[in-house]
Amino acid sequence: MTLIPTDLSAMRISDAVRDPNREIVASSRVIDLSVGIVVCIPCFRRPQHLRLTLDSLVNQRTPRSFAVVMVENDAAQRESAPVAAEFLAEGRLQGVCLVETRQGNCQAINAAFETAQALFPAATRFLMIDDDEIASSDWLELMVRTAEATGADVVGGPVLPMFQDDSKPWLSRHPAFRPAYDYSGAVPLIYGCGNCLITRSTFERFDRPAFDLRFNFLGGGDCDFFVRCRDAGLIFHWTAEAVITETVPQSRTSFGWIARRGLRIGAINYRVQYKAAQSPAARARVFAQMLGRLPLSLVRAAGLLTSSKAVVAMHPVMVAFGSMLAAFGFAPKPYEASKIVS
Repeated sequence: MTLIPTDLSAMRISDAVRDPNREIVASSRVIDLSVGIVVCIPCFRRPQHLRLTLDSLVNQRTPRSFAVVMVENDAAQRESAPVAAEFLAEGRLQGVCLVETRQGNCQAINAAFETAQALFPAATRFLMIDDDEIASSDWLELMVRTAEATGADVVGGPVLPMFQDDSKPWLSRHPAFRPAYDYSGAVPLIYGCGNCLITRSTFERFDRPAFDLRFNFLGGGDCDFFVRCRDAGLIFHWTAEAVITETVPQSRTSFGWIARRGLRIGAINYRVQYKAAQSPAARARVFAQMLGRLPLSLVRAAGLLTSSKAVVAMHPVMVAFGSMLAAFGFAPKPYEASKIVS
């Protein structure tokens, strides 16, 4: 174990954050450079919930030592930084909080993973949780144990919605909120990084930045990264017991927000598939498939109306329409600061 007081390690921290657009704003009094696990947390204008997220990490039931890297992505207001600093100064968690001045989803995630790899050279497993999520008490232990037992390069787990508006419990079955899998085991792909573990060797297979900045404001940089991992032959595993809950505010349960979410999913799907296509012929097939999905989505929606509410039945139509808009150059930008409602 290599313990260093952070007041003696300013040069080491500075070396780990050489990007002039990133600034360390808080650190724990002692950092253990020998930790093998780092939890990354992108933060943006949710300081009250970040406290709940960090409390859930403090209360993890595991004998393993781990560090945290928090990234404040609101360089002007920095509301998350004081919360992060409090947990670090009190020694409840060890690690750092930095500010990434370039705003956007991919910028924040890249800053977290890159800083974690540089600052903790012995770390081989990097987990991520968002600042509107709460980890179950065995989350970290289950994720790491799965990686050890299976040799998986990427481990995913469910993010279950916790609705502030409890009048719509059926929304938990909506594709926008439902986890990709309901079982533990090997899976072909995971789609999001809100509950994931990625090994260092996985990051080393790809150029930086790992999360493509073309998805910075649309979202989907995680889906694109995991598709590239799949195409490189890496192994995915799902751990259904490693649960994270996501607090879903009332604003995200309206028909309008859910419809826009469907459009965004469609846009991400098209952009990821088009990027992965390696030839003009492959790209033409992606375009043709997109055109074919729109009429098929209408048929599917009609079938769903017999057993589901309209907001659920309309999801395939919105996804197909979002793909079509993306094919013609139109896509939402929900991760622009001006579009984000705290």
